[in-house]
Amino acid sequence: MKYTVHPICMGTKVFDKGMMTYQQGYGTPYTIPIYTWYIEGGDKKILVDTGEMQPIVSEEREKAIGGKIYTFEEGLAKYGLTPEDIDIVIHTHLHNDHCENDYKCVNAKVYVHEQELESVYNPHPLDFRYLEDYVDDIRDNGQIVAVNQDTEVVPGITMIHTPAHTPGGMSVKVETDKGSVLICGFCTILENLDPPKEVRAMEMEVIPPGTNTGPYEAYDILVKAKTLADHVLPLHEPKWASMDTVP
Repeated sequence: MKYTVHPICMGTKVFDKGMMTYQQGYGTPYTIPIYTWYIEGGDKKILVDTGEMQPIVSEEREKAIGGKIYTFEEGLAKYGLTPEDIDIVIHTHLHNDHCENDYKCVNAKVYVHEQELESVYNPHPLDFRYLEDYVDDIRDNGQIVAVNQDTEVVPGITMIHTPAHTPGGMSVKVETDKGSVLICGFCTILENLDPPKEVRAMEMEVIPPGTNTGPYEAYDILVKAKTLADHVLPLHEPKWASMDTVP
């Protein structure tokens, strides 16, 4: 089965670039898009992450990312879908900006690593990005499918454990007619995977996420991730905001 990957921007964050690029870019204002990825093809309607519930939509932010910002309903409507149509939601992780619309997908099975469920209900004090309110409904409705290892969700779509950003971070490998695509399970931009020459001159192949589970391990996971698929899609790369389909 060959799928098509559609990034839909459903929110943004404006912060210091160093939040994305460990030890690099501090003091530089930066805007990241927050995506839902619609995986088209097959007999299931599949999303990777669900974005923000009430995204800030402004001309300034859309200009910063080079694309349009949608509400969850607007973004799905581009493809003739409603939240109720979604059969499967696959989570990279459960930071709030990746799961705020889960509760609207009342008919979906929601795949997530068990360590993310532990984190969302018992977060480390350093990690304020987990908010259990966004997970309560799908938990109470019995929609969650907890995984604890690499898992093929449907033929051609596989979750791969890549705990660079959070303990239960899962990248999602998708087979497309342009080769395999890895949607990163860690919050990165293209610069993390393809650093500028001044960083490469320091003999660094990658830049770990600014927020990570441990910089050494995160570095090694990013290096490995680049070998896992033909195309690697950093989770918050602004470039995708202007594209209907990637790669």
